[in-house]
Amino acid sequence: MSRLPITVATWDYDRVRAIIDGRVPIEGCDVNYLTMPVEECFERAFFHGEFEVAEIGFSPFLIALSRGPTPYVAVPVFLSRMFRHSAVYIRTDRGIEGPADLRGKTIGVPEYQMSAVMWFRGYLKDEIGIEPKDINWVQAGLENPGRRDKFPLNLPPGFPLTSRNDVSLSQMLADGELDGVMSARTPSCFIKGHPQVRRLFPDYRNVERDYHKKTGIFPIMHALGIRRDIYEKNRWLPASLFKAYLQAKRLADAEFAETTALKIGLPWITAEHEATIAALGPDYWSYGVEPNRKTLATMARYSYEQGLSVREVSVDEMFAEGNLSETRV
Repeated sequence: MSRLPITVATWDYDRVRAIIDGRVPIEGCDVNYLTMPVEECFERAFFHGEFEVAEIGFSPFLIALSRGPTPYVAVPVFLSRMFRHSAVYIRTDRGIEGPADLRGKTIGVPEYQMSAVMWFRGYLKDEIGIEPKDINWVQAGLENPGRRDKFPLNLPPGFPLTSRNDVSLSQMLADGELDGVMSARTPSCFIKGHPQVRRLFPDYRNVERDYHKKTGIFPIMHALGIRRDIYEKNRWLPASLFKAYLQAKRLADAEFAETTALKIGLPWITAEHEATIAALGPDYWSYGVEPNRKTLATMARYSYEQGLSVREVSVDEMFAEGNLSETRV
C-alpha cells in the first residue's frame, strides 16, 4: 500500500518533537515536517494553501466555518493553549488600575479576530461587564506596520474599530497614542522597559489560576488542520494524525515528571509540574472533543457575540468526522 506524502507545518513545540524526529510515525504517511513561527504558518496556510497539514488559529477557523466550508478541516489536537490575562499591556499614565478601567479606552490589537484577543474580550464581558463596543479598537502590526484579516468580520455598523498601516502597535503604545495593547507576542517597548508601560495584571499567574478555578476553562488558541482537498480523499487521515499527536504529547508530558536528571532546563520544573496538576488537573492539556466541550462552546459563543462568526457554531460541527476522542493509542 502506498503511503501518503504530506508536508506538515507547525511551530516547534515540545509536544510535536517526537513526530519531527521520527520517534512517533503518522500511520500511512511519509512526513516532511516544517517548523516556523505561527504567524508565518497561518499566512502560508490560509492565503496560499501550501501545506497538507498545518497549525491553524482557532478563532479565524470558527469565522470561516460559520460562513461555509473551510480551507482546512480541524482535528481536535490543540497545539497552543494559553491564559491571556498576561497579554494585556497598558500605559501607567491613563488611570488604569484594573480591567474595569479599560471601558472607553483605546486599545491596539494585531488582529481583532485573533484567538488571544477574542478570549480576553470574552473575559471582559463575562466577568467585568464590558462589551466589545465599549472599547475603541485599533488594528495594526505589533512591530511592523500593516496586518490583514484572514476572514471578513461581522461587526455592526459604526463599530469602533480602525486599522492603521503606517505605524506599529508597540510604537503607538510607547508614544502614548494608545492606552493599551492586547497581543500574544510581547511588545518590544515593554521588553525594553518603557517607564510608562506595564502589564494590566503584573501578578497574572494568580489571576489566571483563579479564572480557571471559577470557569474550568484553559483557553484554546490553535488546532491542527488538514487541507480540505486532502481530507476529502483521505478520510482516514484525521485518526492517524490524532493518534500520533496524542502519543507525541504524552512523551513530552513525561519529561516534566523526570527527577533523575532534569530534561528541561528549569531547576524547579518538577515543582511547577506538580503545582499545575494540583491547580488544573492531571490531563490539563487535553486533546479531543469531549474533555474540551465547555471551552469550545464558550469560544463559539464569544466568536458570535463579538461580531466574528456570522452564526454560533456548534461543537459537533467543528471537527473532522468521527469521534477522535475515542481513538486509542
